[in-house]
Amino acid sequence: MTLNDMEVGHTCIVERLNDEGEIRRRIMDMGITKGAEICVMKIAPLGDPIDVTVRGYHLSLRRSDAANIEVIPA
Repeated sequence: MTLNDMEVGHTCIVERLNDEGEIRRRIMDMGITKGAEICVMKIAPLGDPIDVTVRGYHLSLRRSDAANIEVIPA
């Protein structure tokens, strides 16, 4: 399951990042690392971006980036 598949209000735990290189580093710099707890707060009306809470702050992610973050439901 990926972060892209999660519904609003659900919480999940990061299992692994499938991206490589610069994109992976950018996502990790935002605090999304293995074991981090993420809660999906909102999804934009057209579906992109999604608003999540991770490590106590809000973050907006593109759907394409969220599709590369494997998660397990919490």
